[in-house]
Amino acid sequence: MTREREPQSFAVPGAKQAPAAVALPREPRALSGQDLERIEEAQIDVFDQVDAEAPPPALPKRRRGLRLGRIFAAAFGLLVSFAVGLWAERVIADLFARSEALGFIGIGLAAIAALALVAILIREAMALARLQSVTRLRTECERVLRDGRLAEARSFVDRLKAHLAARPETAAGRAHLDALRDDVMDGPDLVRLAETELVAPLDAEARRMILDAAKRVSVVTAVSPRALVDVAYILFESGRLIRRLAELYGARPGTLGYFRLVRNVLAHLAVTGVMAVGDEFVHQVVGQGLAARLSAKLGEGVVNGVMTVRVGLAAMEVVRPLPFNAVKRPSVADFIASLASFATRRERETPTPQQ
Repeated sequence: MTREREPQSFAVPGAKQAPAAVALPREPRALSGQDLERIEEAQIDVFDQVDAEAPPPALPKRRRGLRLGRIFAAAFGLLVSFAVGLWAERVIADLFARSEALGFIGIGLAAIAALALVAILIREAMALARLQSVTRLRTECERVLRDGRLAEARSFVDRLKAHLAARPETAAGRAHLDALRDDVMDGPDLVRLAETELVAPLDAEARRMILDAAKRVSVVTAVSPRALVDVAYILFESGRLIRRLAELYGARPGTLGYFRLVRNVLAHLAVTGVMAVGDEFVHQVVGQGLAARLSAKLGEGVVNGVMTVRVGLAAMEVVRPLPFNAVKRPSVADFIASLASFATRRERETPTPQQ
C-alpha cells in the first residue's frame, strides 16, 4: 500500500513571490518572575567606553588674519612718525641756524619728549599685560577646576596671590591660605577656598561701588533739567565705575587698556542683552506700587541707576580674575531693593511745592 505524499509548496521560476506574512505585535503584558530570571546583563556596556575624565572638546578658535583697519592704523602711524621726525629735525636745524644755544636747547627738549614717550609706551604695555593676565587667570582657573590636579591648583593660587598682593583687603585671606596650604589636598577645593578668601572681600567692595554709583546717577538724573546732562553724567559715572572696578581687581588699565576694557564691557552687555528699556522694564525694576508712589522724574532716575548697576556688573564679570564658582554671582535684583528704598526716602525728604 503506497503512502500519500503530504502537499508541499514550490517556487515557480519567474513568478512573483507573495509577500511574507507580517507578525502581529504582541499584546503588552506584565513580566512574571520567570521572565525576570531570564533577563541577562549585557556583556558590553557602551557607557563604560566613555572617558569621563576626558576634557570637553575645545571651542573652534576664531580665525585671525590681517584686517584692513590694522593695516591702515599701522601705515598711518608710521607716516605720522616720519612726519613728526622730519618736523623735529627741521625745527632743530632752524634753531641751530639762529643760535647754537637754541639748537642745544631744542635737542634737549626733543630728548625729554622722546624719553617721556617711551615711558608712556612702557606704562601702556604694562597695563595691557595686566589686563591680559586677568584673562589668563580666568582661563587657567577653568582648566584647574576641570582637571583637578593639586600641583597646578597650588601654582595657580600662588599666581592669584601675587596678582592681588597690592590690595590690602586680601591680606587676611592670603595669610589664611598660607596657613591652610598643606591641609587642602584637593585642587578644585583649594581654588574655591582661594576665591572665598581672596576675591570675596573684593566682591563686597565692588558691590558697594556699584550701589554708590547707581545712587549718584539716580539723584543727578532726577534733579537735572536737561536730558543731555543725564546722558553725559551717566557716561561719566559708568566710565569712572569701570576704571575703579578694574583697579579694585588688580587690572589698573592705562589709556589704551581703558578703551579696550570699555569695549569688552560693551561687548558683554551686547551679548547678554541687558540694554532693554521701556515701560515694561520700568515696572519690572521698581514695581507697579513703587512706580505709582514715585514722581516721574525720580522714577526715571531709578531706572538710570539700574542701568548703571548693569554696566557695573558687566565690568565686574570682565575684570574679575576668577569666574563665579564658590561665590554667588550678583544680579540686578540684589540692588533693586536698596535703590527702591533710597528713591522712596528721597521722595519723602523732597519738599513738595505749596499750592
